Amino acid sequence: MTKIHPSAIISTKAELDEDVEIGPYCVVGEGVELSSACVLMSHVVIEGPCRIASNNRFHPFSSIGGPPQDKKYRGEPTSLDIGHGNVFREGVTVNRGTAQDKGLTRIGSDNWVMAYVHIAHDCIIGNHCILANSVNLAGHVQLGDYAVLGGYTGVHQFCQVGAHVMAGIASVIVKDVPPYLMISGNAAKPFGLNREGLKRRGFTGSRLKAMQDSYRILYREGLRLEEAITRLREQHQQLIDASLTDEANDLLLSLRFLDTATRGIIRP
Repeated sequence: MTKIHPSAIISTKAELDEDVEIGPYCVVGEGVELSSACVLMSHVVIEGPCRIASNNRFHPFSSIGGPPQDKKYRGEPTSLDIGHGNVFREGVTVNRGTAQDKGLTRIGSDNWVMAYVHIAHDCIIGNHCILANSVNLAGHVQLGDYAVLGGYTGVHQFCQVGAHVMAGIASVIVKDVPPYLMISGNAAKPFGLNREGLKRRGFTGSRLKAMQDSYRILYREGLRLEEAITRLREQHQQLIDASLTDEANDLLLSLRFLDTATRGIIRP
């Protein structure tokens, strides 16, 4: 059964599943779709168009689906999509997309978004990410699955952060970050593989060794990026020839990332 506090304001053009809970002084606007088991604790504002899947929890004073902070925005119909099982802590802000991009901000599933995080317009967030307190993502940022950003980290607009990346506290990311790295600093630099995080997710010794070989090619042999990519493609073929399927797929993820990088990648 839906539980709505008497002080909450719900648009007649919002769509709520039966078991949604909406606490005191929340506002749910026109065009918002809230799926089952979502909880708005108190003082939460959600604006539409916005589609929110099941089991999301919004803590007090989070502001979700507001218009983009972009001077070019002229009220075009844009939207926000949120997957299932996310937690948005106090004071989180998430903006809708802009017409200059795909008109969509998208957040995946099972993410942990801590207090005062800002996710700007047109960001694409994967699954199982952790954004610590006061992380700020500028517009058009992309985060891969299992990315972890330490508190006060800032990411420049249009940057991509690959899967399984771990960024230390107060990192400033102004270039694309390939998958699997441990990074830190202003501007952020690579400090090897995110080995501990990878081990926790079940990556074996053989897979870690192959990643370490790739890291050495990319960052330790003094190669230009084009040369390093050529070497990585050769390594990928060698892994396929050796029937090391998981290792080859891990490297393929990095190669695909490098193929789509637009801002250059971080360097030591």
